[in-house]
Amino acid sequence: MDGRRFDVSSPQASIMTHDSKTQDTRIRMKFKPKRIFQMRVAGLAFRDGHVLVHRASHEKFWTFPGGRAEMGERSEETLAREMVEELGVEAKVGQLLWAVENFFHYEGKDWHELGFYYLMDLPQTLTFHPSDIIHRVQDGDNELEFRWVAATRQALTELDIPPYFIADEIEHLPQTTRHLVWHDGDLDDK
Repeated sequence: MDGRRFDVSSPQASIMTHDSKTQDTRIRMKFKPKRIFQMRVAGLAFRDGHVLVHRASHEKFWTFPGGRAEMGERSEETLAREMVEELGVEAKVGQLLWAVENFFHYEGKDWHELGFYYLMDLPQTLTFHPSDIIHRVQDGDNELEFRWVAATRQALTELDIPPYFIADEIEHLPQTTRHLVWHDGDLDDK
């Protein structure tokens, strides 16, 4: 912010709300004009050579399941909470694979996303099918749909799954946590 200290009580920051009764404590700040910062946590769950992905049903692109962190919540807690909320299952959160500073343009806005991507194990009771939608859930204004896709560079590239560097690394995951600064570009063109 131009070298100045950021104060979350300033008029440039806003607390997101779902409605007038419930305060949304997820970490996301809007800056004028049309700039957003958020902290997102996602997990990579594997089964039978496939990885779980999800999308809002109105979107063209898929991504890895997760969501925005809430104030005071550790990133592992965010991922575990999101899996309970979206899939109704308890995830075992494993190794942090990537910490990513991702910059992209989406829905007419410029985004700066701090993303944490973990390995996670999901219960075997979660449905597996190699090509069909396995789960749908309403999440606020969005209907989310989940499916398993082949954990290959080709499959992730064909499905258009940001952040795009993961397609290049999906077949050989890092042994230690990697920090990346990444530019996904214009997602509105997808």
